[in-house]
Amino acid sequence: MSQLESKLEVGSEAYLANVEFMNNYVEKVRVVERNIRTSEERYRERAEKKGKLLPRERLAHLLDRGAPFLELSSIAGLRMNGDKEGESAGGNLIIGIGYVKGRRVLAMVWNYAIKGGTINSVTTRKNLRLQEIAFSTRLPLVCLSESGGGNLSGGGDPDPWGAHGFLDGGRVYCQQAELSAAGIPQLTVAHGNATAGGAYQVALSDYVVLVRNQTHLFLAGPPLLKAATGEDADHETLGGAVMHASISQTGEYLAESDADGIRVARDILDQFPPDAGSYITPDQTAEQPLYPAEELRGIVSEDKRIPYDMREVIARVFDGSRFFEFEPENDHHTLCGHAHIGGWRCGIITNNGPITPQGAKKASQFLQLCDQTNTPMIFLQNTTGFLVGVEAEQAGQVKHGSKMIQAVANFRPIKLTIIVGNSYGAGNYAMCSKSLKPEFVFSWPTARQAVMGGAQAAGVMRVIAEDKARLSGQQIPQEQKELMQKHGEQLIASMERSSEAMYCSSRMMDDGIIDPVDTRQVLIFTLETSLETNHRGTRPNTFGVARL
Repeated sequence: MSQLESKLEVGSEAYLANVEFMNNYVEKVRVVERNIRTSEERYRERAEKKGKLLPRERLAHLLDRGAPFLELSSIAGLRMNGDKEGESAGGNLIIGIGYVKGRRVLAMVWNYAIKGGTINSVTTRKNLRLQEIAFSTRLPLVCLSESGGGNLSGGGDPDPWGAHGFLDGGRVYCQQAELSAAGIPQLTVAHGNATAGGAYQVALSDYVVLVRNQTHLFLAGPPLLKAATGEDADHETLGGAVMHASISQTGEYLAESDADGIRVARDILDQFPPDAGSYITPDQTAEQPLYPAEELRGIVSEDKRIPYDMREVIARVFDGSRFFEFEPENDHHTLCGHAHIGGWRCGIITNNGPITPQGAKKASQFLQLCDQTNTPMIFLQNTTGFLVGVEAEQAGQVKHGSKMIQAVANFRPIKLTIIVGNSYGAGNYAMCSKSLKPEFVFSWPTARQAVMGGAQAAGVMRVIAEDKARLSGQQIPQEQKELMQKHGEQLIASMERSSEAMYCSSRMMDDGIIDPVDTRQVLIFTLETSLETNHRGTRPNTFGVARL
């Protein structure tokens, strides 16, 4: 296996400019994350008066101290549903992968400190994404729940009747039932309100922990009950923790406080099978790359037109900077090969340009070979898409591109994706974007996802207008040409804005933006999470666990 030799000019003007852009962009993401936490802190005084922990304090009590936690979709909802700079972003949920009692778990904490933890379109999408990961990895799902229920202002759903949100909410409940039947445990601590749909989220869990004088679980609260039936009832009688623990038996455990409820949850998890990580062994001893991870910040330019060699990224992420290239003499735009990361063997597919017919054939064959040997695949996206033109079309571009998409979609081993740079058109799909269902997908600050680049889109619109005028035998007036130029500039600005990393991440086109320096650790963490899947130790049944 060859050891890559870097040609990166560390310290050059271009390198330093790239580093500055990366640092500034990562800080922009951190500012949004800090703004969310600032909003949470504004609720502290009220939370303490009620004897409650803030959402991230609950998370800290749940997780093993000092163990890693990978938060997912941290800026989802940025500048959506009335948010400006992240004050109410995040979908009122904190989700991620961490450790509890030495066991890897999925954690979901309802952020009741922002808008009462009400449910909007982003909340539901984050919930559904976490369930996707649960199905894929078979990790137990721990929920620290307290929600004001559905956002009655519409929650950002474009449909005034809320049909999309209503259907997606039903999918959440359907998948809770399917997770239970699949032998994937769900544990919920009901810290506060759980009304209507929120009540079903709690009750559909396999384990329910109630908190005395805090849990209020019912289909209709006292005001609605009074309005609908005329019946009077206080919160505790109607749906308090003691009632549900002793009379309705909707919960199995009664805790005395927030912290005690989380203690009970940790004790429940301690009864689960041992951590699956103890059953897997790396293929070889891990080696650090020859080049420092910090240099990853200086490879890619803010200007997406400036090319770079993805071997420079590989040399700073994979073990020993070693890369065994597949068909090195065939099509230099599509780069395929074998490597190790954290001691684990893997395949790599990446791009140094557009995907040609030859490149698509090469990638498809490599995918089939890695499928045969159950080799995980890591996609490092950097492509303007499939090459166009007469020569490419006559060489079977559509046919070979379709074969590549088919190979990616049906690839059975683990798929992980990092969007490093450009990711346009069908090339976005062929290189395993979220649409092609990788286990995880993350973006660098330099990531760009779109149907095509803004300049190309403006050019297409101009050509269409010119062809239309030519076919009708007319000349385009100068005034209209100037208007077309202005519209083209607006289209370019709009598409550039809607393709950049934070815009796409806020709409959950990835699982989050990462600092390039963290690429290796994120890949190892998510690869090991996925490799453990077959060793979780739980078993499926027919209908899920029923609360009788």
